[in-house]
Amino acid sequence: MSSLKKVVIANRGEIALRILRACKELGIATVAVHSTADSTLMHVKLADESVCIGSPPSTQSYLNIPAIISAAEITDAVAIHPGYGFLSENADFAERVEQSGFIFIGPAPETIRLMGDKVSAINTMRKAGVPCVPGSNGVLTDNPEKNIAMARDIGYPVIIKAAGGGGGRGMRVVHSEAALLNAISLTQTEAAAAFSNSNVYMEKFLENPRHIEIQVLGDGKGDAIYLGERDCSMQRRHQKVLEEAPAPGITEKMREKIGNRCVQACKEIKYRGAGTFEFLFEDGNFYFIEMNTRIQVEHPVTEMVTGIDLVKEQLRIAAGEKLSIKQSDVRISGHAIECRINAEDPRSFMPSPGTISLYHAPGGPGVRIDSHIYSSYTVPPNYDSLIGKLICHGEDRLTAIHRMRNALDEIVIDGIVTNVRLHQDIMRDANFVKGSTSIHYLEKKLAT
Repeated sequence: MSSLKKVVIANRGEIALRILRACKELGIATVAVHSTADSTLMHVKLADESVCIGSPPSTQSYLNIPAIISAAEITDAVAIHPGYGFLSENADFAERVEQSGFIFIGPAPETIRLMGDKVSAINTMRKAGVPCVPGSNGVLTDNPEKNIAMARDIGYPVIIKAAGGGGGRGMRVVHSEAALLNAISLTQTEAAAAFSNSNVYMEKFLENPRHIEIQVLGDGKGDAIYLGERDCSMQRRHQKVLEEAPAPGITEKMREKIGNRCVQACKEIKYRGAGTFEFLFEDGNFYFIEMNTRIQVEHPVTEMVTGIDLVKEQLRIAAGEKLSIKQSDVRISGHAIECRINAEDPRSFMPSPGTISLYHAPGGPGVRIDSHIYSSYTVPPNYDSLIGKLICHGEDRLTAIHRMRNALDEIVIDGIVTNVRLHQDIMRDANFVKGSTSIHYLEKKLAT
């Protein structure tokens, strides 16, 4: 790892601490960049060096490309790890990092661009043999007759999606021909405002799918592997609430078939680093929806069932090393579940920033907590409400559920409101325990 002597961690919260720990284990020096609101973050206290890069608004700190690159320059760092969110999938940032002479710990800028545009990503996957949702196979034109005819061919309901979208925004489901043209226009307007890209495309809207994703690693030179799948179907407004691995009901044969296709796609585009292929899964069929060209929030469940440290692998790949694992080395052992602990009301989902008066982490066999919080830490109102991830592993799914129930009952976070109660409810929900709930299940449950 001689080429990665010092890394700038261009993120905050639990993922910044996660990256710092991996760097420490590999003997890599760390630089924490932070906003003025984040000077008391755990990883800032533990890093070898820290640099304040701006005021609390993300645009003036964690999205401030010149400030982050300047931090790397003044500390003599050699690489920048973007974590997830913020600039992690910003091709311009990756390009600026490399043009400035630093290593970007992630895919090549052209790969991020290719996968960041949903239309080009889908077309690339089709060429690689990855199954996709029936749809327009390209950006919709301004020809209303053509769009109406296309929707008829696909069959209602259809969903209009922003080509440059993500995070659950820029989507609109259409159930009838009478609503189609207005839906296209509204989504184009929304896409232009949110992503500075008004292009939209059309897909068949699957009525009751699950959300299954495949974790991959690529060395950027044409070699790649997959590390099993995760089920991320428990969602609210397209935002994941909890994840698990492996996905209930996915057989080894199904896993191998879709995993090999993802690997083939990675080899064709010479994918570098950690990435995730996201699919809708219905009636035994996988349908590609997008690729995330970064580490995922839910990466710990894959780590727990495979024993592979994904952040360390990111660092090794960025250092120019070959993959340290062969496909034949990957073994799925037991079951893992991750609950996203947010500083928010469990029913209204309103954010709940403030000072944590008391924090007690749960423990016991198979229990892992990835969190940057501590007693007296103040959760700022400026950023995402995620304050930690509780992960439980067991020899089977039911054991993992029981351990998660115990861990959720043990965790103490006083002074602010959290969504722990929601997770306690889910862990005792009969349909969740049975497995294979769809992406619409939680929304319907919360509506009752």
